Amino acid sequence: MQQMTTAGRRHRIASDTTAAALRETLHELRIGNGDEVIVPSFGPSAPADAVRLAGALPVFADIDARTFCLDPESVASLVTPRTAAIIPVGVFGHPAPVDRLGELADRCSLALVEEGGDREDVGAVARRRAHARFLDSALKGVVVPYAEPGVHRLYHQYTVRIPGNGRPDRDAFARALAARGVRSTVSVPVPVHRMPAHRSGAFLPETERAAADSLTLPVHSGLTQRELTHVADACNALGGLL
Repeated sequence: MQQMTTAGRRHRIASDTTAAALRETLHELRIGNGDEVIVPSFGPSAPADAVRLAGALPVFADIDARTFCLDPESVASLVTPRTAAIIPVGVFGHPAPVDRLGELADRCSLALVEEGGDREDVGAVARRRAHARFLDSALKGVVVPYAEPGVHRLYHQYTVRIPGNGRPDRDAFARALAARGVRSTVSVPVPVHRMPAHRSGAFLPETERAAADSLTLPVHSGLTQRELTHVADACNALGGLL
């Protein structure tokens, strides 16, 4: 599951790696007590869990408001003499900015533990991308997902942002969609730095905003065009803000 990607201290792991397996990678890098590891708060808790299992301290960085991935500037602001590694994570099928974070890691002599490119069903990915392109052009009143230029987003999830007053309007929007037969989900209901096991005083405004106003719409490869059109029509009928 693990392989060295470049000379030095860059490591690639499978994107479905558990906290226990990631902890082993940190142990192999001799990261533990007294060390800090910079991780995202918007997304799964496995990176932060692994850091604590290794005996180190997770330090939460903020995200880019468009991609939901770690913001390299936020990461750079958190580097201290105790920082040992960075663990970037792709979010909803958008890859983390590993090139910029790798430059930072090299400059500061840090380890970079990044996700590998797991095999995907080519047909399913193509179908999801086609669905995403349709929704991008059809949806009105919500902020559709963003992809950095040159990035091949996989659209594991299609997550929009609902304009308005954060969580109350997002939740009302989801309930209204459900009444129209469209099931949406909140993929990150609680940022990791707010969870009891990792609660910290980190100031992460973009993470907080994304957790409050983001909503995932169906985009899986099994959707028919009729179902996809219904999703768009149901969203557009709500006019974005309720």
